[in-house]
Amino acid sequence: MAKVDVCIVGEINMDIILSGLPKELVLERELLATDASMTLGSSSAICAHNLGMLGSKVGFVSKIGNDPLGKMALERLAAGNVDVSQVKRSTSRTLTGLTVIMPHGQLRYIVTYPGTMFEMQFSDIDMGYVRAARHLHVSSFFLHRALRPRIVDLFRQAKDAGLSTSLDTNDDPENKWGRDLLEVLKYVDIFLPNDREAKKVTGTVDLSQALNVLAGLVKVVAVKRGSAASICRSGEEQWSVAPPANEHPVDVVGAGDTFNAGFLHMYLRGGNLEDCLTLANITAACSVTKEGGTEAFVNRSNMLAFVRQHWIATGRDAQKLGI
Repeated sequence: MAKVDVCIVGEINMDIILSGLPKELVLERELLATDASMTLGSSSAICAHNLGMLGSKVGFVSKIGNDPLGKMALERLAAGNVDVSQVKRSTSRTLTGLTVIMPHGQLRYIVTYPGTMFEMQFSDIDMGYVRAARHLHVSSFFLHRALRPRIVDLFRQAKDAGLSTSLDTNDDPENKWGRDLLEVLKYVDIFLPNDREAKKVTGTVDLSQALNVLAGLVKVVAVKRGSAASICRSGEEQWSVAPPANEHPVDVVGAGDTFNAGFLHMYLRGGNLEDCLTLANITAACSVTKEGGTEAFVNRSNMLAFVRQHWIATGRDAQKLGI
């Protein structure tokens, strides 16, 4: 029997969110924010936490520094019902990563210190633990500098062991979108990009073209599109599902990662792809009701009430949720 439903191999850090900044960010001036918060950050950790709170058994493989931020991030992840026994501590002086997010009108500045996320390598991973899972998920492909040359081996071994697999590349800070990703996609069952990432990966300018290319590379591609309808494609079949309406989202940080959590939770329960897309939209919509990627999931009863309400509103049976 699998030890966990989903093994997530990825990065972990804390997010500092500074709100209420001046309209102009002037150099060499001390600028004041009106509010600040610190939450669990990083694509992989947000997905793991929220997937665990949905009720899936999640194991997390990562690397942190020997510092207070790493300890805090690990504690918050463990509080999300995630097995953190496979998180290694760095023996170097490198610190746990940190992201500073500064909302600015409808846009935001994002500055990340990668820290130990650049250090984790293939030898840090217990492949016996990975192979004992039902599913492997990896996020932030381009941030895993030391691991990246062996990510294809990670996926290949997972597939050889009978696991299903998924990948969310997230953005490429260097905007190169290297071709080594295409080799990895040969071993990916579910690809979870957003609209921009789908086009960047395929070198296209139109989403329909990108979907046509990706449908020839992976079994399932599910594209996040913010407040627009998300799209899922498998072979020649395609589904489009609009998310719940929310005219005043509090914070979109982590919404895409929470989309992944909802999709994978339903997929591993044997749901059809339209159901997977529907739950992904609902969990992402729940995420944006609080500041930070995980805060809307900390109170599990409130989160489950939100999810059930919007799931039932689509005419679906609540028992399918398994929560």
